[in-house]
Amino acid sequence: MAIFQLEIADADVARVFSAVCSNYGRPEVTANPEYVVDYSDPDNPIFPVDLVGVPIPITIPNAETEGDFTHRIVRQFLSDHVEAYEIDVAKKAAAAAVSASVVITDPDA
Repeated sequence: MAIFQLEIADADVARVFSAVCSNYGRPEVTANPEYVVDYSDPDNPIFPVDLVGVPIPITIPNAETEGDFTHRIVRQFLSDHVEAYEIDVAKKAAAAAVSASVVITDPDA
């Protein structure tokens, strides 16, 4: 398998990560999977707490680092472009292989 690498100057790494994360919408926080409200009694929902009674937060810091997010976005970008290109080539080849001409005449002429 081939390895595709990029080199970014140390001084620019944070800028690149910040730009990609901002442009592609990486959230700083994400839903906390441990935050589950018990609505078995709709009039008295039970909000989650930890073992010592401290409320569990609704959100937690995003576990996907900015670097991991940027790598995932770059891989998806490359994959999307290969897919778009290959679909375009296939459409053009299919269109070229089709005989779209028809003979239509006026029987009264």
